[in-house]
Amino acid sequence: MHPSKRARSAVLAPMALTLLLSTANAAPTLRPSQPDGARLERWLDRLLVVGGVLYVAAHPDDENTRLLAYLSNRSLLRTGYLSVTRGDGGQNLIGPELGPGLGLIRTQELLAARAMDGAEQLFTRARDFGFSKSPEESLAIWGHDAVLADVVLAIRRLRPDVIITRFPVEAGDTHGQHTASARLAVEAFTKAADPSYMPDAEHRRLGPWKARRIVFNESGFFGKSDAELAALPHLDVGGYDPWLGLSYPELAADSRSNHKSQGFGAARRRGPTPEAFHLLAGDPMKESPLDGVATDWSRVPGTERLVTELRRARQAYRPGTPEAALPGLLAARAELRKLPANPWKEEKLAELDRTIVACAGLFADVIADRTSTSPGASVTTTTTVLLRRPAQVTLTSARLAGQSLLGQSALKDGVPVEAKGSFTIPADTRVSNPAWLEAPEAGLYPVRNPAWIGLPEEPAPLEAELVFAFGKESITVQRPVAYKWTDPVLGERYRRLEVLPAVTVDPRNGLLLFPDASPRPLEVTVRSVRGASGTLALELPPGFSAEPANVPFTVAAGGESTLRFKVVPPKPAARGTLRVVATVDGRQLDRGLHRIDASHIPVQTWLPLATVQLTRADVAHAKRRIGYLPGPGDEVPEALRQAGYEVTPLSVADLRDGSLDRFDAVVFGIRAFNVEPQLEGLHRKLMDYVAAGGTVLVQYVTSNFISKAPPEIGPFPFTIGRGRVTDETAAVETAGHPVLTAPNRIGPDDWAGWVQERGLYFAESWDPHYATPLSMHDPGEQPLKGSVLVARSGKGAFVYTGLSFFRQLPAGVPGAFRLFANLVDAGG
Repeated sequence: MHPSKRARSAVLAPMALTLLLSTANAAPTLRPSQPDGARLERWLDRLLVVGGVLYVAAHPDDENTRLLAYLSNRSLLRTGYLSVTRGDGGQNLIGPELGPGLGLIRTQELLAARAMDGAEQLFTRARDFGFSKSPEESLAIWGHDAVLADVVLAIRRLRPDVIITRFPVEAGDTHGQHTASARLAVEAFTKAADPSYMPDAEHRRLGPWKARRIVFNESGFFGKSDAELAALPHLDVGGYDPWLGLSYPELAADSRSNHKSQGFGAARRRGPTPEAFHLLAGDPMKESPLDGVATDWSRVPGTERLVTELRRARQAYRPGTPEAALPGLLAARAELRKLPANPWKEEKLAELDRTIVACAGLFADVIADRTSTSPGASVTTTTTVLLRRPAQVTLTSARLAGQSLLGQSALKDGVPVEAKGSFTIPADTRVSNPAWLEAPEAGLYPVRNPAWIGLPEEPAPLEAELVFAFGKESITVQRPVAYKWTDPVLGERYRRLEVLPAVTVDPRNGLLLFPDASPRPLEVTVRSVRGASGTLALELPPGFSAEPANVPFTVAAGGESTLRFKVVPPKPAARGTLRVVATVDGRQLDRGLHRIDASHIPVQTWLPLATVQLTRADVAHAKRRIGYLPGPGDEVPEALRQAGYEVTPLSVADLRDGSLDRFDAVVFGIRAFNVEPQLEGLHRKLMDYVAAGGTVLVQYVTSNFISKAPPEIGPFPFTIGRGRVTDETAAVETAGHPVLTAPNRIGPDDWAGWVQERGLYFAESWDPHYATPLSMHDPGEQPLKGSVLVARSGKGAFVYTGLSFFRQLPAGVPGAFRLFANLVDAGG
């Protein structure tokens, strides 16, 4: 093993633990943060508290932020939220990202929420594959044993006294992944305490952990009356926190409002807020789930001197002179280091270190002069250290991957120490691809480094290590190398310095649809940070060919080049995946570069495989001119262009003020009627357009407690329910209706290859004027006929469909294109 690799692997475990311990107070902007005087005072109080709680649910936004805020800020317990998935199977209200891209956004939204409510964030490797109607299906797709091991790992890392599930273990009218998360938690409660359950080295390192009990966080949502809830053990989490200037429900609303991609902005609540609990396993409880839990250092023998010093620090602390607490804190640190290993030692050392650094007002960052680099390249970094309170502190060293950034320096209050220099990126530096996205599988996101399993983020590829001497105590501070800039609207922003491969290759299209046997052009953009020369080639599935076979390229440092190919399809129907491969100095590189830059989260860098879905399918259609009002996260318009449609994007103003006669059809994207309330006022105009011979096609609209469907959408009444078919292979029965016969005859083959689901938010009831040409259902359920409604009105037609075209068309599913074309052609 290379020496630098060996040295790096030796510190992975403590780095991972430090990262986990720091998530509760990580600034979502990546900017080094300094707590205000009130919060710092509570940090000192928390040092005297020993104990923890782990809350378990299935997805981002499933967590009870009221309870997390209370436990973390009122009880001062170490509080974690284990989201079994990253929510990547859901939908996106704020952008086009679905799948892994959405998982990246929702991960960062969770971290932003935890930075507000003070809890920590954990995950398993389970992939959110979309809505599931049974826990058995969820566990089978994920792989029960692998995800169980991850839940046990979370318990052994956080060492909670109490585990709380958001959902009941009994299957009911809820997402199957919800129930599966509760069942995994109950099973893991026992497994975590079993010394014989050691599936890998990380579990052996941590050792077993026995929580006192596991409880279900009851609510009226699951059928309990107010009287029944009041009779259960409970906590009133509605109190006001004078340190925060907020009640815990107010703080919880702000925390929950970080789930912007799901449209979960929440109003602040005040006053009594009882939370009820039902025992699932473990010790009985009478008053609350915290019954019998000791929450101080009496749990650890020989800590009397430690407690004395912590209390001395607390008594000396004043918001205006936080450095007065340093002597007690440093003495407490020395006492804690002397103690034998115990379940809370590493956690409390990390808490002590961050409190000491904060009391000294110590600022440190390492800023690169560019956003991106590559292994072997040089980067200019500026290292800045500033002591902002009068304290005796010496910077012992500042190093990055074995190279010195800043030498030893005695720090003076208010006097910055700064050094600028050139830094060479080691050749073996890991590139900036999220660890959980290296090689996704059907049910899991494998993580190669066991120490990183379950962490929200792996450590940055480049992290500086700064060592500070506070008298005899030495404290190490990790800082990711970042790029800093000023956004004219958002102000100062930070992002991790990207480490990219020698070249990245990005095909212009993620899909090439061949509605006939004609060739299609494909453009590929090659980028390089350092500059590179090589050859670009397309690896094609059987039946497809490319002209030319390969193309040489030379890209200047920081530049890009666009290379062009012609892809030739076979005459018969065919599907497959094209892979783009660049060969540079004998190495094959096949990763693209995708950035997600949303204002509420740090910039996310993702290096997906450079692939293109190829679909050769006969797709006939008479109508070509489509006006399209997109919904949130809508990639259907580009897919329709692939099928030969002329697609004009529309806004509500375009619909209101412009003529619709220029379009053969007007199509509404998913949830358009939920997010554009003004559409309700355009109903008459749209129905007049239908009567004159046009087609209006509305893709699914939600109707639930978050968002209601307008009362009038089509020419005749219908209601939208929550019916869905989650089995993408579910059998489909057809009725003899023209939309199934022309211009494309829809047969059994057209239902093959669908992804994630058949559809969702089907119509629940409808006027007899509507035809229902399709019937489908999940195993063991009654047939659902509301996936497609078609009604003639005047010379035209109206269509409502809950079929998930928004997933199928971008994925290149042939039958989805053929059926969609028939629906567009349904009018006059």
